[in-house]
Amino acid sequence: MDAAVLLAVGVLGIGMVASVLPLLPSGLVSLAGVGLYRWHTGEPGIGVLAVLVLLCLVALAVDWFGGALGASAGGASIRTTLLAAVVGLLCLPLGGPIGVLLGVSVTVLALEYYRHGDAEASLRSAVAATVGVLASAAVQLVCTGVVLAAVLVVEFA
Repeated sequence: MDAAVLLAVGVLGIGMVASVLPLLPSGLVSLAGVGLYRWHTGEPGIGVLAVLVLLCLVALAVDWFGGALGASAGGASIRTTLLAAVVGLLCLPLGGPIGVLLGVSVTVLALEYYRHGDAEASLRSAVAATVGVLASAAVQLVCTGVVLAAVLVVEFA
């Protein structure tokens, strides 16, 4: 494996790590790794390349919208969802990924309770938002893992 291929595989590995770290777009990082690998080796073929690009784009979309979809599915308002996303990002330096989860869930819980005065509905929205954030990371990890595995199979097959 030459240096450019090693770099591409390293970037793909960073893409996997980015799937569980907020603020690093795992899909874009993995897409860069696929692009570097393709540019250097001419592989994979167009069909496999299209699937890998699609997986990277799915990871990116889930990264951007997973938590919001979870909050919306739980009944949170768009305003609550947007504010929770901002608070989650602001909590990142304080507590890392756990800070993001706590920031999102507490914000959804508080704002939805303020909006409706219904503790049960507010808790349901907060749990859905938290599950959305966690599910987003899991889907990103699977997508970026499959992309890395596919490139390794192409390299060593």
